[in-house]
Amino acid sequence: MPHDLPKAYAPGAIEARWAEYWIKEKLFSVPTPPPGESRPVFTLLLPPPNVTGRLHMGHMLNQTQMDIIVRWHRMRGFLTLWLPGTDHAGIATQMMVERQLAKEGKNRQQLGREAFVERVWEWKRHYGGAILDQMKRLGVSVDWTREYFTMDENLSRAVREVFVRLYEEGLIYRGKYIVNWCPRCGTAISDLEVKHEEVQGKLYEIRYPVIGSSEYITVATTRPETMLGDTAVAVNEKDERYRHLHGKKVRLPLMDREIPII
Repeated sequence: MPHDLPKAYAPGAIEARWAEYWIKEKLFSVPTPPPGESRPVFTLLLPPPNVTGRLHMGHMLNQTQMDIIVRWHRMRGFLTLWLPGTDHAGIATQMMVERQLAKEGKNRQQLGREAFVERVWEWKRHYGGAILDQMKRLGVSVDWTREYFTMDENLSRAVREVFVRLYEEGLIYRGKYIVNWCPRCGTAISDLEVKHEEVQGKLYEIRYPVIGSSEYITVATTRPETMLGDTAVAVNEKDERYRHLHGKKVRLPLMDREIPII
């Protein structure tokens, strides 16, 4: 039965229809290669978008470029798998949920742990689903039968097993290091989650009394808290002001501890 061609191209309806057809027919699903498979294999893991919100143009550009590479390998006869998924994003998603609660005049302490965790999962279901819908509408040729979430039990179990194995092999160990700490969340955070801001600092001048003398050495610093760990005061041996103090000691302010002048 003939159909009249529309005068104007309606991409929304046409793209949605074809995307649904591709998924229904599992055109991009890839079976596990049987023993003796002669075709070359090409596998690409889609960097899982964070479920902190919807996809933006950067995601669209990235996924379009990957889609070109994947389709090119299929055309060359490769057994091609493009694996889709979403990422929990950790503390970033928690922050988004807390902002949502703040708009409702609530906070996570009022909700309690279990109710707050459920709100986080509710957020994931909403925005994780929206992200997948956007990807389907975009027409990315991924294998939707293998779609994953980074907190799926099998993936979480694999992470725990590898972590323990690396610890047992001495490749992961505890130590004392400077870390980024969020006093509000009460947790360490990565460099990616830190916003750097330049501020006008202060220069502090602190007097270190010389033992057995009325003299003192003035130490200038922008980080007065580091004085608690001072082990010595270094001076320029050619500086006439301090040459006579070599070998003597000063008293560390606040700590009442003697440290040498070197």
